[in-house]
Amino acid sequence: MKLGRLNHVGIATPSIQASIALYRDTLGAEVIREPLDLPAQGVKVCFVDTPNSQIELIEPLGADSPIHGFLAKNPAGGQHHLCYEVPDIHEAKAWFEAKGAKVLGEPRIGAHGTPIFFVHPKDMGGVLTEIMETPRDAH
Repeated sequence: MKLGRLNHVGIATPSIQASIALYRDTLGAEVIREPLDLPAQGVKVCFVDTPNSQIELIEPLGADSPIHGFLAKNPAGGQHHLCYEVPDIHEAKAWFEAKGAKVLGEPRIGAHGTPIFFVHPKDMGGVLTEIMETPRDAH
């Protein structure tokens, strides 16, 4: 497996609108994408472009959102995960499993429209890690 670029840093937030204001007004972000609902994942997301990556703002969508647990422990929000690109999602999944890492579920389509999966923090130095297949039209 070959690790690609850092695609984004996931930030859990109780309010995407408040976080958008922070990134725009305090940090000077100029490109902030429209928020979108991802009902299959129980979240609303919004991408903030940076010169070399993106910030993914993540807000719970509905009572069953997996982000509720994170926000219960971190009411103001905070860094939720890091996302790295790989050329082949199935090769990457097999590689992590062969190393004994706990892959959380099967690959599924993520917010960028490409396959993703997550690797448990205990196998990634305490960091929830998203692995994303590089979008075909990127780079």
